[in-house]
Amino acid sequence: MSIKSFAAKIFANIIHHKTQKWVMNPIETQERVFNQLIQKAKNTAFGIDHQFAEIQNHHDFLQRVPIRDYEDLKTYVDRVVDGESDVLWPGKPLYFAKTSGTTSGAKYIPLTKDSLPYHIRAARNAILEYIYETGKADFVDGKMIFLQGSPVLELKNNINFGRLSGIVAHYVPKYLQNNRLPSWETNCIEDWETKVDRIVEETVDQDLSVISGIPSWVQMYFEKLYQREGKAVGDIFKHFELFIYGGVNYEPYRAKFEQLIGRKVPSIELFPASEGFFAYQDSQSEKGLLLLLDAGIFYEFVRADAFFEVKPTRLTIGHVEIGVNYVMIISTNAGLWAYNMGDTVQFTSVKPYRLIVSGRIKHFISAFGEHVIGKEVETALQLAMQGTKIQVNEFTVAPQITPVSGLPFHEWFIEFGEEPEDLEMFAQKIDQAMREQNVYYDDLIKGHVLQRLKIRTVTKDGFQVYMKSIGKLGGQNKLPRLSNDRAIVDRLITKE
Repeated sequence: MSIKSFAAKIFANIIHHKTQKWVMNPIETQERVFNQLIQKAKNTAFGIDHQFAEIQNHHDFLQRVPIRDYEDLKTYVDRVVDGESDVLWPGKPLYFAKTSGTTSGAKYIPLTKDSLPYHIRAARNAILEYIYETGKADFVDGKMIFLQGSPVLELKNNINFGRLSGIVAHYVPKYLQNNRLPSWETNCIEDWETKVDRIVEETVDQDLSVISGIPSWVQMYFEKLYQREGKAVGDIFKHFELFIYGGVNYEPYRAKFEQLIGRKVPSIELFPASEGFFAYQDSQSEKGLLLLLDAGIFYEFVRADAFFEVKPTRLTIGHVEIGVNYVMIISTNAGLWAYNMGDTVQFTSVKPYRLIVSGRIKHFISAFGEHVIGKEVETALQLAMQGTKIQVNEFTVAPQITPVSGLPFHEWFIEFGEEPEDLEMFAQKIDQAMREQNVYYDDLIKGHVLQRLKIRTVTKDGFQVYMKSIGKLGGQNKLPRLSNDRAIVDRLITKE
């Protein structure tokens, strides 16, 4: 055992016990965070506009601060972008994380001197919790690769703008700098395909122990390695011991990954976003991600089925229930207040508070009142693939409201790595799993409002071609699992 791995085990033990202090006191921890946020921001423009000085509790907060999405908060954000101080949070942000918007074009999410350390700390602690639980720490001596956006930043009004993963790249701890790949020059390449090709060149002869990134883009990297070397990734990197990922559900990719790697590799799931680092997988045996209640973020939860009511009930952490689909609302030490970032979650445990990301409140299919969510389609696909050799590279789902003939249906667009022998039977299995999960969908099938779902196969790399066509290939960009229209699927190239 090296000095570094020995020290990592000691540090992991310290961090685990420190974490347990707030894990065991979740409600008190959130109350403390809430009070700190309100007190610190009461003299900001937003705090004055919303009478923060008079807020004593959550009830007062509810009366003064409505739920907002980015478009609703944009007038305040624009003032900060223009260089004004003390608008959403004291002073000016250190950075703006630039993300893709929907109706507002680019979105600029502030990162402050108070919020940024929690992003770094959470990523570190996720690895330390893995070390604490498993006792495995040798991987810290190996090379590590993080597939991420360019760290090149743009300076405007003395604030740096860039992608979150690129910003975080500036904060890699010194003790990891010698282990980290790819090179800075390669990381700065903007074109994703060129960047991945260069990463392959730089890493193919290295002894990687940790690989991190969004599964869909790591898969692209693995495929290029396999094509170049003609052997499994696990044979190229014999000490590859840990895969760290976030952004999308890993399960639809797992079978393909294990084929490309040639063996199973332990993994850690993260739940980071430009708006905050919310949760990480703290256990290899328990389902769900540990919600970070002591990270400068105050959480509220609204039942997804009631979210579009005029004044939906906003629950604090002590009132959530296991298995209910909630829209997660956040107030943060970066100056986001009762902010709806669009994610839906379900709790798997309340002792401690662990959750899964179930989808996006704007990404659903409810053309007929069925309100199908991301978790349901991912689970249905996973169940249908069990016990088979079928591999799925990527997929998305859309409604077909006006078919040439017959009843409407849900249309699944799937790019297979290994196709099913009987596509119709596979579709039946997915459909049955959907009906078992979603009673509304089941009722529509029984009532002959919808016919059973249909599958259309997408040509190889069809999803990559689509993402490239809209300028979202690689980085933190993710394909929506489902849509309530056909804007995406009408641009896909499918097999006849």
